[in-house]
Amino acid sequence: MTDFVEQCRAEWKRLGVADPLAEEMARDLAADLREAEAEGVSAEELLGSDLYDPASFAATWAAERGVVPEAPGRRNARRTPIVLLAFTVVAAITLIVAALLLATGEPKLSLVASKARSPHLAPLPPGAVSPPRIEHTVATASAATPIEWILLILALLAVCFAGWLWSSWARSRPSIAHA
Repeated sequence: MTDFVEQCRAEWKRLGVADPLAEEMARDLAADLREAEAEGVSAEELLGSDLYDPASFAATWAAERGVVPEAPGRRNARRTPIVLLAFTVVAAITLIVAALLLATGEPKLSLVASKARSPHLAPLPPGAVSPPRIEHTVATASAATPIEWILLILALLAVCFAGWLWSSWARSRPSIAHA
């Protein structure tokens, strides 16, 4: 197992871990391996597939202890909340706008219907023409109501989807252990 520890030590040196800290980590690793061996646990059981990739094991351990910067893959995982935040904000604003449009009923549409009716007066002499009476009926309605309802439903679904994304992102975040 000293070969595994030496390969880890070389990786820590390559990563720029300070010598005293690298020595401490190497001593801890060697002690853990000896202790596991004394208890009858093989190195493969203790380290899993990391036993065959000491450089990756050393880099991960150093990053978890906070002595080297995180791996590039983890930095990209931190960008996800910015995208989620933007999506959530757009969905929330859309939801608010749709709700306000429905509440105010804007824009309004006015419909005017005209109908000519004959007056109900006494009969006129033959040959006389009576002027027709024109009635106007005005009806107002919101022209965009169906579109506003569709927008409201889609925005509500988007906000729910954003909530689900936030909860799944929080569960899948790698935990960072500091030593």
